[in-house]
Amino acid sequence: MKAVRVIVFNMDESFGPVLRRTLQQFKAVRVVAEVDEPAILPHVAQQSNADVLLLHLDPTPEAVLPIAGDLVSAHPDLAIFAISESTDGKLILSAMRRGFREFLTKPLDDAMLGEAISKIAQQSNQSDGTGTLISLLGTAGGVGTTTMAANLAVELQDMCSGGVTVVDLDYRFGQIATFLDVSPTYTIADLAHSTEELDQQLIERTLIEHPSGVRVLSRPTHFVQSDTITAANCVNVLTNLLAMNEYVIVDGPNRYDAGASAILDLADITLLVIQLLVPSVRNAQRILQGMEEGGFDSERAKLLVNRVGRESGPLSLSDMEGTLNKRVFQSVPDDWVTVSNAINLGETLAERGPKSKVRTAVQDLATRIHAPDRAGDAKEPAKKGKLLSKIFSDA
Repeated sequence: MKAVRVIVFNMDESFGPVLRRTLQQFKAVRVVAEVDEPAILPHVAQQSNADVLLLHLDPTPEAVLPIAGDLVSAHPDLAIFAISESTDGKLILSAMRRGFREFLTKPLDDAMLGEAISKIAQQSNQSDGTGTLISLLGTAGGVGTTTMAANLAVELQDMCSGGVTVVDLDYRFGQIATFLDVSPTYTIADLAHSTEELDQQLIERTLIEHPSGVRVLSRPTHFVQSDTITAANCVNVLTNLLAMNEYVIVDGPNRYDAGASAILDLADITLLVIQLLVPSVRNAQRILQGMEEGGFDSERAKLLVNRVGRESGPLSLSDMEGTLNKRVFQSVPDDWVTVSNAINLGETLAERGPKSKVRTAVQDLATRIHAPDRAGDAKEPAKKGKLLSKIFSDA
């Protein structure tokens, strides 16, 4: 089934998690924008090149219907699905007369929504869009998110045949290009602000290729460009990249806030990069809780523990697993000499320390993602010990 790009409009904060959980059941769905103001819907529809607008009419259908009706005329290829708790025949008739494709009543019938999405997928002319998006989200500054993103991309490139692109979503201080020692001419800002429709040829002109074959989309050159890239711009770029690659690795979002929700919706896997330090583990705990409350699929979030070694102090992997009630997906040993030399020389771990334990761990991480049947299972979480219970009791 082909990828279906969906804009979600919803002004009811309490319904957001319910809607998000419903959509995450459908593997073919890519949420490209979430909107809560009717006035900006036309702009988002213009920028996102979506297939479906999922329109939650409640609590004020009269404020939403006219704007959505105008979108039908402006974007005839955009299928609009209305959602409401109302079964008022006049409201349903008004929506259908405006050109809406579906009118779904709450509580949502998953099978009915799935059937409607399948019809759009069959009609879509987009490429398969089968790429996997992997987001690396740091739980504190300096935990090694960029190192992991750059080197994971290189290892996956060596394993797959469909291409890998790594994207820097730290718009101000991102260093993916520096870590891979490439000098891009264009950045994500050029794609986000392009007046042309994003196609493969335009995107490929913006990417710069590393000797490993990994392609890089760098952060903006100037700070001022960072403030004008919207979540819809970013997701539009990423969904186009997914149609061109087997894997898209994103370094970021660099903080967990409202702007990160679009990336978390889109990501197939979110790697939470953690160190065995109380602030990092505590932030991981808050992020996982926030994801659960927001309706995100917590199974997509994986724990990547970096710099594990004798200097971890009183915290252990089993302590952390018990605290977070989640198994470690992959741990990476501390090897600061190899890693720091690689960073300073703009080399990958495969170049600087091909037989090092840290490089082997990143290879194992790539194998877990690309060929999970060849990777061993992580152990079950340990019970939280007394020390960790005390440390995190006020988290």
